[in-house]
Amino acid sequence: MAVTDPIADFLTRIRNAGMAKHDTVEMPHSKMKAEIARILRDEGYIREYSESGAGAERKLVIELKYGPDGQRGILGLRRMSRPGRRVYRNKQDIPRVLDGLGVAILSTSQGILTDHTARRRGIGGEVLCFVY
Repeated sequence: MAVTDPIADFLTRIRNAGMAKHDTVEMPHSKMKAEIARILRDEGYIREYSESGAGAERKLVIELKYGPDGQRGILGLRRMSRPGRRVYRNKQDIPRVLDGLGVAILSTSQGILTDHTARRRGIGGEVLCFVY
């Protein structure tokens, strides 16, 4: 099945796996998905991510994180920029998610960054998604 928005598919797979209390979720690999997974790991939203397979069979495996009471590590994922409506923000207008408690993930000229890092470096870019 052809996917027109791979980032939205990535976020939906994580959201659905979390609601179903799965330990891991597997999806087709891409460099952008791997970078977003790296940010999610570094920010503490997921436990770990890994890559398996080679060539066209390459997969991205994400280990989800849960609290001691079973609460999901990711409470919400929201896609901002879509293929039909791109959302770009300059350095002054980078959005704050839940007044700084969440993270906005941006695609910038210096790679995939969080809103905190982009503000610190003084660059803007395409707002991919919000995570909280």
